[in-house]
Amino acid sequence: MILQDNIKLYHASYIAVEKIDLTLCSEGKDFGKGFYVTTNYEQACRFVKTSIKKAIKNGINISNNSIGYISVYEFKNNVKDVSIFEFDYANRDWLHCVAEHRKRDLFSKSQNDWNEFDIIAGKIANDTTNQVLTTYINGLYGEVGSDLADETAIRLLFPNKLSDQICFKTEKSLKMLSFVEAMEVVIDESK
Repeated sequence: MILQDNIKLYHASYIAVEKIDLTLCSEGKDFGKGFYVTTNYEQACRFVKTSIKKAIKNGINISNNSIGYISVYEFKNNVKDVSIFEFDYANRDWLHCVAEHRKRDLFSKSQNDWNEFDIIAGKIANDTTNQVLTTYINGLYGEVGSDLADETAIRLLFPNKLSDQICFKTEKSLKMLSFVEAMEVVIDESK
């Protein structure tokens, strides 16, 4: 189980995020629109560069594009009636959830009830997995959702090597996060 009381969670961005605003979150991410964090500090550090590039691409004026931030939060399971779904590993349901959020209407409603959850946690589909997911979504491993396509994609994703991500989708769920600090991260442009 990823989410445990007092666990530290990390969010990468071009700015420090002390107050979370869900209206600023983008659609089309792995577990849907929401605020994403990870338990893996190194993963968050790697994502700072991506966050800066996305901000610049979206026309956000950044004074120094070689400095980003890791905002640190502490998780407390102290809010009643928050629905949490956690994928134990990258399996067929995880693959369908990620694919459906990246490209709507791939699966029927019965296969995609993910919007009922306040928090979804599981493996991250990162830059190294994007090619496999895109190939899967485009049906190049076979019909999307078929045994052949699902098994091929999951095998190629190396799910045991994927880090985690947690998506806080509702205001109610954000009450479980307490801001601890923001740490400046200097981007090494040589990497």
